[in-house]
Amino acid sequence: MKKERSGFAVMARLIRLVKPLTGYMVLAVLMGLAGHLCASFITIFGVFGLLWVLGLGGPLPLPALFAAAAVMALARGLLRYGEQACNHFIAFKLLALLRDKVFAALRRLAPAKLEGRDKGDLISVITSDIELLEVFYAHTISPAAIALLFSAGMAVFIGAAHPLLGGIALAAYLTVGVLVPLATSKAAGGAGMEFRRRAGELSAFVLDSLRGLSEILQYGAGARRLAEMERRTAGLAEHEGRMKRTAAFNAAVTNTLILVFDLVMLFAAAALCMSCRLEFAGAAVATVALMSSFGPVVALANLGAGLQNTFAAGNRVLDILEETPVTAEVEGRPATGFFGAKVKNVTFSYGSELILDGLSLDIPQHSVIGVVGRSGSGKSTLLKLLMRFWQVRQGQVEISGRPIDGVNTADLRAMEAYVTQETHLFRDSILANLRLAKPGATDAEIEAACKKAAVHDFIQSLPQGYDTPVGELGETLSGGERQRLGLARAFLHDAPFLLLDEPTSNLDSLNEAVILRSLGQESAGRTVVLVSHRRSTLRIADKVVSVERGRLS
Repeated sequence: MKKERSGFAVMARLIRLVKPLTGYMVLAVLMGLAGHLCASFITIFGVFGLLWVLGLGGPLPLPALFAAAAVMALARGLLRYGEQACNHFIAFKLLALLRDKVFAALRRLAPAKLEGRDKGDLISVITSDIELLEVFYAHTISPAAIALLFSAGMAVFIGAAHPLLGGIALAAYLTVGVLVPLATSKAAGGAGMEFRRRAGELSAFVLDSLRGLSEILQYGAGARRLAEMERRTAGLAEHEGRMKRTAAFNAAVTNTLILVFDLVMLFAAAALCMSCRLEFAGAAVATVALMSSFGPVVALANLGAGLQNTFAAGNRVLDILEETPVTAEVEGRPATGFFGAKVKNVTFSYGSELILDGLSLDIPQHSVIGVVGRSGSGKSTLLKLLMRFWQVRQGQVEISGRPIDGVNTADLRAMEAYVTQETHLFRDSILANLRLAKPGATDAEIEAACKKAAVHDFIQSLPQGYDTPVGELGETLSGGERQRLGLARAFLHDAPFLLLDEPTSNLDSLNEAVILRSLGQESAGRTVVLVSHRRSTLRIADKVVSVERGRLS
């Protein structure tokens, strides 16, 4: 669920993540503050030196002023390095933390929330949006704190010459460092969020095009697809151009205001000097001090438009972190084994689309229940509810006589194995993909599971055997081979409750027969719910039920 958050709300939420690294942040601010003071006082010491040349004296002898300026210059370089090192250490630590938090959030949200989510947009959030937050952590938090402290200190320093000059300095800092960024941010409106949205849509389109490249070539749709990609890219570039023009206008306004305040300070100091209310030395130091001290607030002013983009990225990340799972993790309940399952008068819908309507089904232990029905009748949804991927709207799903909401999630995953029509394989070896189901499995256990799934001989025929890479999304294997590996993974998991959704849809009759024989042998110690369009697949079932329009028929 997307939430509209103000820039301040996003900033406050992101800043809270810095709490574990508060010490480094304080160190970065202190070094940055000291560095900017050194930079300003190099110029101020130069004014004192000029006053010595004019015979007006100064707070230190001329050689001491030159030595102090040299020390300040050296210190400025070292402090700047230290500040940036701390800021980037914080940024990269937090980026790693954010990726960990986002992945953990996605694990909690899956699969219900992710089924309807655009994968390309999600990839954009995990990669580019999180990367963009580095700007906030490394180049926003610390500079903002430095600008606040530095401006307050310089206003006091300039005000020591005359209160009027201190007031002018304070007004200058507030205008350039606060009012300009706020005005720019307000003028930008939702431009940053719109840019991130368009970038996410483009990523999704590119990913979709890559996945469907064979179909694009087959039907000669390459030109149309390329034209659409160019149109979207041009739209994104145009939007980015508008944001850059806004940033350029902001910079022009900032520089103009700085010039205006410099002139105001110059004329005010001159007027005070001419009226004998301020000595020439004080007027000169105050004027030069203001002219040399805009660096921190200018950095804030330049962040105005860019922060909209950053806050938009932060908002998208926070949407994931703060989203409530459809099915929350269940912990702390008494451990339970599997002794059968029941579906009692269950009604379920995806949004307004009714899928199951008062469906009831008894699944005794050590039985094979076949489920048949037309596409869209609710067969796959029934299995997902038994896995607790979705929350039942009405009615109740029971595992071992207990409401499924009262079963520990870890126990539920241990007692259930779920095989879908589309088996996902990770970009790794066949062995690694199989061990996903049982990390400590022996070679003998893996081979036994693969033989049951009629895939062992195929694996042995490969040049690297079980160490053969499967490629991205299992692209080096056929649909039937992937499906058999999915079945092998389920057999290896050795769960007492086996949920199979069209497990032989991509298999020939020979391999189907081998797998059905294995399922028949396994059913003695397992409970199986077998969903299939094929009547031949359901011949091993003890009972076959038909689902039509969300009801048993």
